[in-house]
Amino acid sequence: MAVIVDLVSDDDVFELDEGNDGQVGVSSYPARRNADAPGPSRLVRQDADGMANGATPSASLVGMYVEMGFLKEMVLKAIKEIGKRDESAVLSLLLAYTEDDDSVGSCSTSRRIPQRVEDDDDDDDEEDDDFDFEDWDDDVDAGQRDPHSDGSGDEEFLQEMSQLDKQIKSLVDMGFPEDEANRALRRCGLDTPMHVLVDSIYASQHDHEVMDENRFSSCVGRKKARFTEDSKKRKRYGGGAHGSQPPWDGGHEESISLPKPMVGFGLPGDRPRSVGRWLPAHSMRAPFFYYENVALATKGAWAEISRSIYGIEPEFVDSKYFCAALRKRGYIHNLPTEGRSVLRPIPPKTIFEAFPQYETWWPSWDQRRQLNCLQTCMASAKLTERIHRALANSTDPPTQAVQKRVLEECRKWNLVWIGKNEVAALDSLEMEFLLGYPRDHTRGASKKKRDKCLGNSFQVDTVAFHLSVLKDRFPCGMNVLSLFSGIGGAEVALHKLGIRMKTVVSVEICEASRNILRTWWDQTQDGTLIEFRDVQSLTHENIASLIRQLGGFDLVIGGSPCNNLAGSNRHHRVGLEGDQSVLFRDYVRILNSIKSIMANVG
Repeated sequence: MAVIVDLVSDDDVFELDEGNDGQVGVSSYPARRNADAPGPSRLVRQDADGMANGATPSASLVGMYVEMGFLKEMVLKAIKEIGKRDESAVLSLLLAYTEDDDSVGSCSTSRRIPQRVEDDDDDDDEEDDDFDFEDWDDDVDAGQRDPHSDGSGDEEFLQEMSQLDKQIKSLVDMGFPEDEANRALRRCGLDTPMHVLVDSIYASQHDHEVMDENRFSSCVGRKKARFTEDSKKRKRYGGGAHGSQPPWDGGHEESISLPKPMVGFGLPGDRPRSVGRWLPAHSMRAPFFYYENVALATKGAWAEISRSIYGIEPEFVDSKYFCAALRKRGYIHNLPTEGRSVLRPIPPKTIFEAFPQYETWWPSWDQRRQLNCLQTCMASAKLTERIHRALANSTDPPTQAVQKRVLEECRKWNLVWIGKNEVAALDSLEMEFLLGYPRDHTRGASKKKRDKCLGNSFQVDTVAFHLSVLKDRFPCGMNVLSLFSGIGGAEVALHKLGIRMKTVVSVEICEASRNILRTWWDQTQDGTLIEFRDVQSLTHENIASLIRQLGGFDLVIGGSPCNNLAGSNRHHRVGLEGDQSVLFRDYVRILNSIKSIMANVG
């Protein structure tokens, strides 16, 4: 039985309402304007010291200084002024730039033009328009750029600096500091896709980088000292094995290091080990709770989440250990960690085990054995057609340059090989399978809605592994409060574990997701499903009313929106205070209300 409720009073009687849904607003966070930030400058041509009039320095020469940690535009300016032969003089000038912030600013004086930012996530599938596969050639693989038609070294330099400027602005608009954006572009190069640059910045934030001292000679001691000091300031806390960490309170830590490998408090089949986890007494009162969000969140997000949920240490798990796709998530819960069990049958953990039909056409130069995190949107037909043309017009096997670009797009969009030189996006049935849902779980919604709902959902096998400890504790069934229910990942996990759900109070604002969950519930369950649309309307009085009618909750579960936390959402990635991710605080508020009410009733 399904009951749809709108909370409009404090009465114990629930009123049915078929009114229109409210929608979570799209973030209005404006694009950052940085008019004074460095940009391309017009440089004077020189003929001295081996620099031909109009020529540009070689990529290898520039790369040598960039590897030392200097900005690329700074290196190009110094070489233009000094010449490429006197490396000592170039290095001295670079150090002078570094010591004088005004000099760095003078390297590039043009102002950035603020660009209009679209807030519609549905446009994400057009990102492939930034790539032109037909212009690839072997020069790209060699680290060279195609010359411009006029042969002007200055014009080529200015265009390269303009591209750098645009890339930096895009990353700054996403909320990244400009220095981190610069470092990411130095590491990865200007032609690197935006999602790879974002991942590179995340990696540098979570993994403390140790400078290679052998790369620096004694004449760059001042530069090395500055990096060392900056590294001390950016020192991360934690990061050791879960079982050996000190008591966790999340109080003073600005950011939390992600463990490597990301296996949480243990995986199926691992040898049992003791987990040193600190749980305050008040967190252990009924009910059990389980919170989920993306692991690679904005800086400081998980420390804030931990502080808000009783200071409990997050358990970070990558679902690649449970299925054939990566899904890096963090979980905060008060569940026991001993006695976990896996769902049977165990799902396949490689692409070919999951989809053997693709092995026939899989090229040897595509070394992927698992898919990346499943997204809320798919690659366009335009992109797959351009990949086909690029491969058809290349050699067999393709050149290294073509292989590199194709693999970047295949990883980004989880493309699979369906024929000779033919790639395609996963379909909804394949995504359901990888995420652990029953076949046709999302059937009835449009293809676009299905992909979006699945991209935002739990990975069922991972969640079921954690929830499996509840099976023996509730032999007669459970009452569950499911916040941000989505398409019912938690409910499917409990059902697969054989745990009866007497009542599920589901709160979900997306109509398509509610319809999917309700359809599955009617087909599989004999308990009561009570549906609410808006988590913000679940007040303390309403919660008390539910507890009186149901006798309390046994589990509070949910994952608040990650829209303002996830790296792929570059338009409004503003952290926990974003319009949608701020709803995390409603999870905390509701959980605290339930614990307080149930403690008083008990």
